[in-house]
Amino acid sequence: YYCEHHKTESSLPVSGIHKQTEFQKLLPLLSIFALIFVLVGITMFIQNNFEIMNAMMLSMAYFFGVFGTFKVINLYNFVDAYMTYDILAMKSKTYAYLYPFVEIALGLMYFFYFGGVYRDIFTFILMSVGTIGVWNALKNKNEIPCACLGMVFKVPMTKVTLFENLFMAVMALSMVIAYLAMGNMAM
Repeated sequence: YYCEHHKTESSLPVSGIHKQTEFQKLLPLLSIFALIFVLVGITMFIQNNFEIMNAMMLSMAYFFGVFGTFKVINLYNFVDAYMTYDILAMKSKTYAYLYPFVEIALGLMYFFYFGGVYRDIFTFILMSVGTIGVWNALKNKNEIPCACLGMVFKVPMTKVTLFENLFMAVMALSMVIAYLAMGNMAM
């Protein structure tokens, strides 16, 4: 029913008419992951560089670029949602406002292979801190929206969000280890 005076005993609330499955709720997020996967593949093909390090760099570049852009599109709502679970954003609204721009900057740094091991250490710390907030929200069974797509799409906080943060942290850490093993800090 749209309003109280149209309500009958057999009426369903408008929100109950289109119940979404978990898959349908996550479809925007999964579609963006698929898009990033395709973009990485196309870029690697154009570059004729199929090394794993290049794949990781491009994945990080597109991930941060795309997700950061979605956050900027709806910045105000992103900040409100992000402050409900991120441990740093809870303490600093300024951090919450800056976070999407940090992501975009990281995306550009990965895309242009700039910053080397220092960029990766920063990314590892950033994503690890984010993982803690997501973990706490899931552990406490908080039903909150995931701010990962800047609230442009209403995606619930799920284990997919946790995996996304952990995966990015692990990729950054593996790049740090690879750089240190090669003895090349500036790469």
